[in-house]
Amino acid sequence: MATYPYGSNYPGSSGPAPGAPPGSYFSSQHQAGGQYGPHSGQYGGPPPGSPYGGPQPSAPYGTSAGDVPAGIDPEAFSWFQSVDADRSGYISLNELKQALVNSNWSTFNDDTCHMLLNMFDKNKMGKIDLYGFSALWGFLKQWRNMFQQFDRDRSGTINTQELQQALTQMGYNLSPQFVQFLTTRFAQKPARSTIQLDSFIQICTQLQTTTDAFKEKDTNRSGNVRINYEDFLTLAISRML
Repeated sequence: MATYPYGSNYPGSSGPAPGAPPGSYFSSQHQAGGQYGPHSGQYGGPPPGSPYGGPQPSAPYGTSAGDVPAGIDPEAFSWFQSVDADRSGYISLNELKQALVNSNWSTFNDDTCHMLLNMFDKNKMGKIDLYGFSALWGFLKQWRNMFQQFDRDRSGTINTQELQQALTQMGYNLSPQFVQFLTTRFAQKPARSTIQLDSFIQICTQLQTTTDAFKEKDTNRSGNVRINYEDFLTLAISRML
């Protein structure tokens, strides 16, 4: 018998991934309700300021604001052209890593970059176009904003207690022991038991996708399911990002 406390206040808690772009990027949107809380949409508008504490690059190739395609974040447009080294119009995994940095300027870890690429690669080509990158950029801005709410000492990391507070605000009722496990599992240096923005995004996204998979089995919303081994494997593997 498995049990799971649901996150009812999770931003963007309905759908295949938190903050996922609507329409063509994902095939369906689901409505949450009851014990799981209402669907809360796409977080509202992005916070002001340059990404992750770093300066915004100047527009490359002599571009100006008027050259930015409709529906594209101008900041994302500048970064996209800066890291699209082969001028292919797409960003590969290696190029994506150059655009995504933590507050200490370390690049995002490989697992988080893979996860984000899979989430926003609408054509499953192993790369993302400008529109996918702009959607990803907005997604990251929202997570950065939430991360900074709990990084109260502005260290660029959050500890186990701060992570517990963040997850509780999202609606998860997780034990201190489990949150400590998460911190240790995803810490850049396990001895420090702190996590950076990239790992915070990875933890929260995986918690939601796992919860969504559990909800499919918990049809009466009791918080309990009976599941056999192969069903469990199918549930887990099908939700891997």
